[in-house]
Amino acid sequence: MRHRKDHRKLSRTHQHRRALLRNLVTALFQYERIETSVAKAKEARRLAERMITFAKRGDVAARRHVSTFVFKPEIVAKLFETIAPWYEGRNGGYTRVIRIGRRLGDAAETAYLELVKSTEQKEQERQDRIAAAEAKALAESGAKAAAKKAKPDPDDADDAPAESKPKRGAKKSRAASTGGGGAKPKRMPRKVGG
Repeated sequence: MRHRKDHRKLSRTHQHRRALLRNLVTALFQYERIETSVAKAKEARRLAERMITFAKRGDVAARRHVSTFVFKPEIVAKLFETIAPWYEGRNGGYTRVIRIGRRLGDAAETAYLELVKSTEQKEQERQDRIAAAEAKALAESGAKAAAKKAKPDPDDADDAPAESKPKRGAKKSRAASTGGGGAKPKRMPRKVGG
């Protein structure tokens, strides 16, 4: 029976478990989607939904409460200013766990823990990704064109003095390349047989 067993211990002490869950929740709010094991995702989900409910309240006490749990101040600001308004008309169910299979190392069942978004938000993100990719491609093509213009023309190189240009096909002497004298080192004769 599971009487009064309301959470998973995740094979960790209280302090270690709390630090782990704080990290997971902070990462969830930062990246809006994280990959972890199913057990950790279910535990982090409980706490993330509580934090979002506090953020929906939006008062000073709620902000202080969330600040004691979420590590980074910029993530707390994002939670209150960006994420909480997404769920104004929603009473819970702010996150979802999507199972994705087993991990290769230890065969643990893994899942994505992500924030639920409306179709309008998803379409807007898609448009932003497309615009960013087009801007990146345009910038790269502009950089290639600028590099081509900056590259010296090989025909102009023929005007350089003859001393500085090595002749084609000319090989450096061994003495010049090693910096030593002109004598070659002797090779030892190869032993044949036993």
